Amino acid sequence: MENNIETKYNKLITAVSIIIPLAVAALFGVNLRKLGYDVEPLNFLPPIYATINGITAVLLVAAVLAIKNGKRKLHENLMKTAIACSIAFLVMYVAYHMTSISAVYGDANHNSILEETEKLAVGNTRSSYLVILFTHIALSVIIIPLVLITYVKALSQRFDKHKKIAKITFPIWLYVAITGVLVYVMISPYYVK
Repeated sequence: MENNIETKYNKLITAVSIIIPLAVAALFGVNLRKLGYDVEPLNFLPPIYATINGITAVLLVAAVLAIKNGKRKLHENLMKTAIACSIAFLVMYVAYHMTSISAVYGDANHNSILEETEKLAVGNTRSSYLVILFTHIALSVIIIPLVLITYVKALSQRFDKHKKIAKITFPIWLYVAITGVLVYVMISPYYVK
């Protein structure tokens, strides 16, 4: 039965792990305003989805503490909530980028062009921002199958395997959640209001 559950979900995990990043990449490139649609920009979403990333980080740490204290049901509920938060983040992130002009780090005059004077004004912080952003994005793609595999191992009650993969999943997911907040804090002065 345990293998049946895992086998049943393996194809789904593979499909979701491919479809979500491709769909996000495709939708990220679709801006309804640039296509001529009269949509209200959802400029209020970035602080909300950044907060959700922060909540996810707290939930992950709380879930680890719960399981270390033998509170399996609390751990399970916290992890399900963390997954729901990550899904909510993803929906809001895509909605924002489909309706709003993306901020450019350092673009103080909000014209979506990083001019030489603006580049000089931010100096090396732009490089730091880009490193954090690119690692955040790359690991957010990697975390999808890791979370799903970890969850299915628990669902199939293969807790030895669940624990083993969770030791890999947890720090990556925590990094993605924390850097999501950090990226927002760094880019927020450059959002078009």
